[in-house]
Amino acid sequence: MGSESREELIQILTKFAESGWDLIDTPSKAWLEGNGDRDKLIAAIEEADETCGSCGCEFDPLYKRALSLKSLL
Repeated sequence: MGSESREELIQILTKFAESGWDLIDTPSKAWLEGNGDRDKLIAAIEEADETCGSCGCEFDPLYKRALSLKSLL
């Protein structure tokens, strides 16, 4: 995976960081600031996907895409 995938992941995490949902915004902000915990971020995205990943909101496909790019975290 190249720099385009990394940029895509950063865009997704930025959207999560601006979501207002503590579950994903806090760990996303921390990761974007360079002091986040990779495992906590992945766990938060997995929980968000499990909790809300099929509700029809704009974040549903983003959880799945972020998880497919988790090797870049």
